[in-house]
Amino acid sequence: MFQEIQSKGATAALALAAALLSTPAAAQEVSSAYTDLVVEQHCTTYAAAEPDEGGDWANLVCSGYRGYPVFIFYGDARESLFYGFPHAGDLAPAWESFDAFNATGPKIEWRLEARGDVAVPFATIHRWFVSDPEDPEEQVQVLVVEKVGQPHERDGCAVGYVVAQGNGDANAKARRIADAVARDFACGADQPTIDQGDVALPSFTRNEN
Repeated sequence: MFQEIQSKGATAALALAAALLSTPAAAQEVSSAYTDLVVEQHCTTYAAAEPDEGGDWANLVCSGYRGYPVFIFYGDARESLFYGFPHAGDLAPAWESFDAFNATGPKIEWRLEARGDVAVPFATIHRWFVSDPEDPEEQVQVLVVEKVGQPHERDGCAVGYVVAQGNGDANAKARRIADAVARDFACGADQPTIDQGDVALPSFTRNEN
C-alpha cells in the first residue's frame, strides 16, 4: 500500500528542510493552521517488517506543515507519532502511545508563533481514537498535545492529554495547554498535563530509547 524509500533519502529531506527553517526571531502572536494526514496520500514507508518476519510494524514519514514532517511508527495496531525534526540519525524516537489499540485522526492542528514574517509551529493537537479494553466496540477520543521538534532543538513528545468525551471545550483546553506548556517542556523529565473530565484517560506508555 505504501511506496518505500531509503532512509538515506528521508534523512536528506530532513536536513534540507531544517536549513530552510532555521531563522531565529522573537516569538509574537499565536495562531492555528490545519493539515490533513491520510496515510495513503501523505506518507511514505521507509522501514517495515519483512514478509517472513512474522511481525506487524512499519515506520513512515509524512508531509506535515511547511517542511515540518510527521513520523508514524506503527506496531501491533498501535501508533506512535513524532511531529517535526527528530535527533540527527534517529528515525525511530521514543515509543509513545496508548496501551490499548489505537489510531490517529485525519486532521492535525498546528499551533504557530510568528517570528518575523515566518509562522513557526511549536505544538500540535491531534485526535486519537483509543479502544476501550472492556468493550472493543467502544472508543475513547483523546486530544493529544505534542511539542514539535525544531531544527535547532530536536525535542518532541506529548505534553498534554485532553479527553474529548464528557469534557466541555476540549479543543480550547488543548490549545491552552499547548500555548502554556509546549515550548518549555522537557521531554523525558516533565510530566504531561492531563484533563479528563467525566471520562478516564486511557493508560499510556513512553519508552525511551
